[in-house]
Amino acid sequence: MVVGLQFLIYVGLVIGLVGLWYLCLAGYNRRRGILALRKVEEACSHRARIVDAHWIGASRLQAHLRFAAHWFGNAQITIRLLPRPLPVQWLLSRWHKQRETVTFEADLDHAPGVQLEVFRHHWLSDGDRQMIRSSRNWTVSRSRPVVLTTSTQWQQELPPIMNTLITSRGHNLLKVRLRPESPHLAVG
Repeated sequence: MVVGLQFLIYVGLVIGLVGLWYLCLAGYNRRRGILALRKVEEACSHRARIVDAHWIGASRLQAHLRFAAHWFGNAQITIRLLPRPLPVQWLLSRWHKQRETVTFEADLDHAPGVQLEVFRHHWLSDGDRQMIRSSRNWTVSRSRPVVLTTSTQWQQELPPIMNTLITSRGHNLLKVRLRPESPHLAVG
C-alpha cells in the first residue's frame, strides 16, 4: 500500500515537472519566435508587411507576407525553432545538432521553366580548421563551387541564377529551391 502511494507521488511529480518544463519552454519559444518575426518585419520594413501569423505546434511559427510591389505572390515565412517544450525531441535535436531556421517561400510573377535545387554543405568546421592549421601535414586550398546536375543541357535562365548564388556573400543559406510548381521559390 505504501509502495503504491509512493509510486503515485513520484508519477505525479514527474508529470508536474514535465508540465512545468513544457509551459516554461513553450513560452520561451513563443517569445523567441515573435522576436524573430519582428526582425523579419524590420528587414522588410518598406517592402512588405506581415498580414497574419499563426503557430504550428510549439516550435514552428508561420507568417504570411504582402509585398508593396508585385515582387512575390503568396509569400510566407516559416520560423522553425528547436523543440524545447518536448524534452525527448529537444534532446534528439541537440544530438543531431539541428539549428533554428527561417524559410521564405513565395510565388514569382512568372513560373520558372526549370527545377533547380541548390544545397550548401560545409565539410569543415571552425574546430577542424584550427586542427588543420596546427598540423604540418595538411595543405588546404579553396575550391570553386561544384555543380552536380542531372540535366544534359543548361537552359538559358540557369547561368544568371547560378552566378547570383555563387557570388552572394554574407548569407548563410542552407537550401534554395526554384521550381515551376507553387511555391516557385523557397529559400532556407
